[in-house]
Amino acid sequence: MNKFRLLLSATAVVLLAAASSPLRNKFHTYFFPSLNLIWLRGEELADLVVTNGTIYTSDAAFPFVDSMAVRGGRIVRIGSHSSLQDLVGSETRTLNLQGRVVVPGFIDSHVHLIFGGLQMARVKLRGVSRKDHFVNNVREAVSNMQPGSWLLGGGWNNDLWGGELPMASWIDDITPRNPVWLTRMDGHMGLANSVALKLAGISTNTVDPDGGSVVRNSNGEPSGLLIDSAMKLVLSDIPEVSVDERREALLRASNHALKRGVTTVVDFGRYFPGVSPELSWEDLSDVYRWADLSGKMKIRVCLYFPMETWTRLQELIKQSGRKLSQWIFLGGMKSFADGSLGSNSALLHEPYADEPLNHGLQVADMDMLYNMSLSSDKAGLQVAVHAIGDRANDLILDLYKSVASENGMRDRRFRIEHAQHLASGTAARFGEQQVIASVQPDHLLDDAGSATKKLGIERAHGGSYLFNSLLAGNAQLALGSDWPVAEINPLGSIKTALKRVPPGWENAWISSECISLNDALNGYTITAARACFLDEDVGSLSPGKMADFVVLSVNSWETFASEASASVDATYVGGLEAYSKMLNKG
Repeated sequence: MNKFRLLLSATAVVLLAAASSPLRNKFHTYFFPSLNLIWLRGEELADLVVTNGTIYTSDAAFPFVDSMAVRGGRIVRIGSHSSLQDLVGSETRTLNLQGRVVVPGFIDSHVHLIFGGLQMARVKLRGVSRKDHFVNNVREAVSNMQPGSWLLGGGWNNDLWGGELPMASWIDDITPRNPVWLTRMDGHMGLANSVALKLAGISTNTVDPDGGSVVRNSNGEPSGLLIDSAMKLVLSDIPEVSVDERREALLRASNHALKRGVTTVVDFGRYFPGVSPELSWEDLSDVYRWADLSGKMKIRVCLYFPMETWTRLQELIKQSGRKLSQWIFLGGMKSFADGSLGSNSALLHEPYADEPLNHGLQVADMDMLYNMSLSSDKAGLQVAVHAIGDRANDLILDLYKSVASENGMRDRRFRIEHAQHLASGTAARFGEQQVIASVQPDHLLDDAGSATKKLGIERAHGGSYLFNSLLAGNAQLALGSDWPVAEINPLGSIKTALKRVPPGWENAWISSECISLNDALNGYTITAARACFLDEDVGSLSPGKMADFVVLSVNSWETFASEASASVDATYVGGLEAYSKMLNKG
């Protein structure tokens, strides 16, 4: 396949050199007649022709065209409208863009898809900015529940109401007959009420587990908050979500993603510190394979699995290959190095400014993590590790360097998930070591107000969300949301990467780290595809690739580039309309 792509690239280069003038508009659009010989056989005609717009392809060889032809779910030709006329037959559908902008289907490089779908049906605490509103939301939710049933939900962010952490006492009076578990927005901390603490056997005598912490009040009693691996003390008592609930969650989440123009997600599953590694495998067998076989898959998924289960993924890939279908791809292995900044559990070189005795949490044994990474990599599996704090990022970069040295050269595409806070000089190491930085721009909107309090001005402004520095060091920057930690919204995330202006602020936070529209778009398309080894199928609107694309509301590329504001008018997957704003009004 690589030789085949080289043939295409060589053909494109020759024809580009021969092209004498742009076909229309201010953009250079090219017709590649020889591609027709490769992708079309005999007198085959296009199923769909998309025309009369500005189509950004995310393909550096021909970045802009005004038309493209689709057959059998894949792109067969791009260029000018006139160059596609021989592919139009009586049954060919035409999509007249009426000047609007089209981009490749967005690839969200980091989500927890089924978990996000489940959260959509639970008590919602995202955006709550007052203690009394937090309590009222819980009161309203529990009023409709049977005694003994678990009240689940999350998304709360204590920074929105001044930083005070919630306690079980906030909600004990209104939940005397129901156990409650509410996760913080980052998934690295949760609040249990006293009923849940009693069920879990958590008391003043409970010892903190490795890689976790039971938060205590001034009397040494559990406050209700559990951090990272300590969450398993409560999670083990929560009844497993039914198969039907998880299947409904997938469909709910997929529809939500399509509304935002997302056609492919990199799914890290329901795997968090303290959670059973079996959940990801159960979702593959019970949910994803069911949806695939029953024709209910709506978006493409690339699945990553807990690192400790690497032998299972190795065996599955040997049996079935990485591509289980046009919808389901097997990605690689995932592990954790630390927690999160908001929970004061991101691992730092220097202590937290607001907690001088705390350097954060190292949630994994580094020797075990090294051995698992070494074995996974040797088996040809991609490795991705969560690292947020500056020390955690340095530890994982060191680990990756050692693994690469031990196992030898190959196209491994190591990933660091989040890479939020970096020490001086660390950004350059990503490019030097060819490690992909999988980042989530919208996290900076939540961290901008609190990072200075937690890190101090120098560390916060010198090392936070260094998108431009990473790109300057030739790192591959893949963008995502971490949904449901942040909203799944590529267009909003792209604007954040360009502008870096948090809500209520007038100016950018660390303006030197703003990136261009092209870099941000590529981070959600072709670079995101490369970051999970899907770049031969998706990521750009190139001949031979899947016809996944998004029709935007804007009809001026210049306006889009300067304002970074647009909405999704329609989303197409495999050349078929999967979402339309006109059909979904109301």
